[in-house]
Amino acid sequence: MVERLVRELNIPPLPARIIASRGVVEPDAASRFILATLADLHDPFLLPGMGKAVARLAAAVHAGEKVCVYGDYDVDGVTAVALLIDFFRVIGLDNTFYYIPRRLEEGYGLSAEGVANVAAQEARIILTVDCGINSVAEAKLCSYLGIDLIITDHHMPGEIIPPAFAVINPLEPGSPFPFKYLAGVGVAYNLMIALRARLREEGYFAGRDEPNLRAYLDLVALGTVADIVPLVDENRIFVKYGLREMTTSRRIGVQALKEVSGVNGEVSCGAVGFRLAPRLNAAGRLEDAALGVELLLCGDRQRAKAMAAELDASNSERQALEQAILRDALAMVKNTPLLSQRRSIVLASEEWHPGVIGIVASRIVDLFHRPTILIALQDGNGRGSGRSIPSFHLHDALNACSEHLLKFGGHKYAAGLSIEESTLTAFIESFDEMASGLLSPDDLIPELMIDAVLQPEEISYELAEAIGALAPFGMGNPEPVFMLEKARVADCRVIKERHLKLRLTAGEQNLDAIGFNLAEGRDLPEDVTLAFSLRINDGNGRKSVQLRVKDIKAAGESALTKDASRDAR
Repeated sequence: MVERLVRELNIPPLPARIIASRGVVEPDAASRFILATLADLHDPFLLPGMGKAVARLAAAVHAGEKVCVYGDYDVDGVTAVALLIDFFRVIGLDNTFYYIPRRLEEGYGLSAEGVANVAAQEARIILTVDCGINSVAEAKLCSYLGIDLIITDHHMPGEIIPPAFAVINPLEPGSPFPFKYLAGVGVAYNLMIALRARLREEGYFAGRDEPNLRAYLDLVALGTVADIVPLVDENRIFVKYGLREMTTSRRIGVQALKEVSGVNGEVSCGAVGFRLAPRLNAAGRLEDAALGVELLLCGDRQRAKAMAAELDASNSERQALEQAILRDALAMVKNTPLLSQRRSIVLASEEWHPGVIGIVASRIVDLFHRPTILIALQDGNGRGSGRSIPSFHLHDALNACSEHLLKFGGHKYAAGLSIEESTLTAFIESFDEMASGLLSPDDLIPELMIDAVLQPEEISYELAEAIGALAPFGMGNPEPVFMLEKARVADCRVIKERHLKLRLTAGEQNLDAIGFNLAEGRDLPEDVTLAFSLRINDGNGRKSVQLRVKDIKAAGESALTKDASRDAR
């Protein structure tokens, strides 16, 4: 298998092993994985409902009807709204407007209140992005009000598909679309491709410029990376080309967002996930997501700069709230004598802000490696947000405990819920009963997956380049992690109080390494074993190989790792 990839694709053995370990074993599929060209995008008309939706929207374009793009408050929803609003305006549909519910006042997703507000503005069509797949009652309300509802979503459908004019969702049962795991903005982008094709067939662009859809991939990449969907198939293509668009920064709002986030040079998935997306997300979590949409649509540099600064301030406020909630939650955990007997963590407080508890739940999972739900209580009710670990399907567990919940939704790793405070204790017991039945003690121990053990002489600039060709890395295509079984620490410094800067010797090699957030409590021996990723560092204008350390132990000490490459041999 690996030998065939090496022979037919003319690639080194180690990248071939890594590709195979990702489940890509046929040469044609591996070639598409490596090249990931825009020509590899699937036919958007394979998505159920696409033909009907596009025909209706094309008619709206010709007639100049008023269309509302109805989105969600997170980065996926915000980028999808900005994407379609910009596209509609470019093709001359000037009556387009958008609606994003204020999370703290209206909740999230399509609601009766939101539909009524849109109807008051005389929209003929509501086009949802990143929401609506479970909005059965709201779809009936749209029909009653004479509004054609077109749903585009990527969340798991319920037993009943809403009776909308058209529903576009790759997860809809029986969908022939080859890829199921698009972000909401990815579904919206497919709609945009299909609508442009339909208008082209109708001669709409005779005498007017056709929009360049590649220019929208910066927004698609932003939403796709932020929503942590698998970076394979179409998502991989979107992010690969979208990062290039973000690097060139032709969109004024993205330029301003990069500037305030301190993102310079080539934009990476890490820059999107840890710098750009959190700032874009902050407004929707704390107050009103419209600020993020307006920034992405903004054509005035000074106004964009001011909005980006406002988002940065909101992000700082969000970070302060997170730290306060995290300290409070950790104190609760410390004072919970039963934690050692439990395989889940469910905490609640009237002091917590519902907009940021999901981020704190992620931090709790990182620290304790247990499925975690945090609940913000107010006036006898609670809004909860949960995060999980690979061995525990959070949405399925909530479904099993649904008798104690008012509402819930989400995915394997992340979910939201609403609950009456009076049923909280029963829910905690039921949820932990599920966790105890499904999780073994080994499941509660985090594993660092090792793709290969390298010998010192194998670590080279050429190998780092070959590994870099497998990017972008993220969910579904993790950055390869390697092990070096013995290296000598020639120099070790702590930088910015948290990070380790190392100079290592291994065999005949002198190696530079950095370990982010690894300094606390480290007293390194002379000889160490490292788990690391390979990067090309271009600091000071000179490119060189750098080891990004994931974990470090005394040489010979047993490590909680698993060699994922064995399965691909």
